[in-house]
Amino acid sequence: DNQQSSLIWTYLGRSALISETESSLLLNSANHVGNPVFTKYQACVFGNVRLVVHDCPFWDIFDSDWYTSQNLIGGADIIVIKYSVNDKSSFQEVKDSYVPMIKRALNHCSIPVIISAVGARKSEVPCTCPLCTSDRGSCVTASEGIQLAKELGATYLELHSLSDFYIGKYFGGVLEYFMIQSLNQKSSEKMKKRKSHKCHGVKPPQLEQPEKLPILKGEASHYNSDLHNLLICCQCVDVIFYSEDLKEVIEAHKIVLCSVSHVFMLLFNVKSPADIQDSSIRRTAQTLFAVNSEAVFPVFNRGSPCGPPVRVIVKDSFFCFCLSDILHFIYSGAFQWELLEEDIKKKLQDPGEVELVLEKVKCILKTPGKVNSSKNCRSHQTSRPLQLCDTSLRLFFNTNVLADVIFQIQGATVPAHRAVLVARCEVMAAMFNGSYIEANSFLVPVYGVSKDTFLSFLEYLYTDSCCPASILQAMSLLICAEMYQVSRLQHICELYIITQLQSMPSRELVSTSLSIVSLLRKAKFHNSDCLSTWLLHFIATNYLIFSQKPEFQDLSAEERNFVEMHRWPSSMYLKQLADYRNYINSQKCHCIVM
Repeated sequence: DNQQSSLIWTYLGRSALISETESSLLLNSANHVGNPVFTKYQACVFGNVRLVVHDCPFWDIFDSDWYTSQNLIGGADIIVIKYSVNDKSSFQEVKDSYVPMIKRALNHCSIPVIISAVGARKSEVPCTCPLCTSDRGSCVTASEGIQLAKELGATYLELHSLSDFYIGKYFGGVLEYFMIQSLNQKSSEKMKKRKSHKCHGVKPPQLEQPEKLPILKGEASHYNSDLHNLLICCQCVDVIFYSEDLKEVIEAHKIVLCSVSHVFMLLFNVKSPADIQDSSIRRTAQTLFAVNSEAVFPVFNRGSPCGPPVRVIVKDSFFCFCLSDILHFIYSGAFQWELLEEDIKKKLQDPGEVELVLEKVKCILKTPGKVNSSKNCRSHQTSRPLQLCDTSLRLFFNTNVLADVIFQIQGATVPAHRAVLVARCEVMAAMFNGSYIEANSFLVPVYGVSKDTFLSFLEYLYTDSCCPASILQAMSLLICAEMYQVSRLQHICELYIITQLQSMPSRELVSTSLSIVSLLRKAKFHNSDCLSTWLLHFIATNYLIFSQKPEFQDLSAEERNFVEMHRWPSSMYLKQLADYRNYINSQKCHCIVM
């Protein structure tokens, strides 16, 4: 009780970490023998951690015995500097004379420093604002203390009084944080010293890294170019546009036109006027186009199971003059708006006529119920560059609307559209445009493929994307893609299989009923060279797992030689590991740690 109140004493003597029954034994004050200026405190914190504090209430020791002070500072784990906010001269002395000495003592070591500003400033309302100048003449401002802390790389605290509240809540929390950091550092240093005392003799073998698995590169999408080529080649045409004087302008396809515009849906009876709420779309369809089936048109000689194409008269002469460029724009994905503007300007010299044609294009392509300004149209086209791929043809997948071919598979029927099939698949293009029986048949049987797999295959042709539900389904889809020579779909299935296998943890590879060797056989049989090579590397990388499976015996001699050559871990490493374990377990070597 007679001890003078101080920062360290208040923290140690009244802390809840010190038990009351043993406080007299755990905490005592005694003058340091070698240096009477320093007061030495001893206490136990965190239960059983011994803490020693050297308190220096006067700074003269730095001038009289610098060597002893330097040794104490250099051997410390934490340094605390305290000053009164109402004693500016003392603060200035600390800043000018002793902080440089401390910095010099800490030149070769990193020790946490805590700067504690104690007391309430003598102004009526204590202010800690760095910008406040009300008591800057006689008191040490917060900004001065913060600047001092920056010079030392220290933690800055303000304690309005040496009470249990301020010291326990603020100072105690920061001090205990640095104590824990110091304990962790000392513990790690002890562990390093222990590890350095290893058993001298045979060194453990170094496990090399497994070989990197082959990287499978995907194929870029050619969805828009496929549809654009459909317009150029004029295959499976079911729409012919004419001028008002009955001259043929260009041939097209209902499925593509209806996929991008409600105007064409009205024109080809895909939707009724009652289904379209936007009156401008109905008005555009009536004023711009007219469907005519009179005998004044020339006879269409090309055979088709769905009858002759629909003949459409374009009523606007300027629009008709630019129709070829407009359809190329639509078939290319309907996103190269600037290119369409340039093409129309080359054909029409009058800016007013150009603007009228572009407005009609915007009206055809706009979404019902939305204002279709020029700015809105441009942002809509540029923000969705794959418009056909993302939204349009998906609407007609597996529907009877405009369907002109029906596939019969496993007792079920699947409707489709010849134009999409011909554009996206070369095998089907040869099948429907050549001398095969399917060219003039409405019903086409499909063999050797399940219905679900064939539906996934058609979905890719319509949407340029697929998402298999499992590795086996992806392999079935890969086989179907190889059958119809759709290489990009093959790559997508290969990437899916590889991704799924790579994400399997080791325990799942051990317990799975999926046969990797069977996948390897199918990949080789169906000319998936990239996947088969990757699977061989995958088996070699997980050698310890797959070598225990019965299917491992089904590998050919060539495949097994490849796996043995690239196996991980290697047989050499396993032999070295066995020798090392035998040496460790022998009586010649005793483990110091154990």
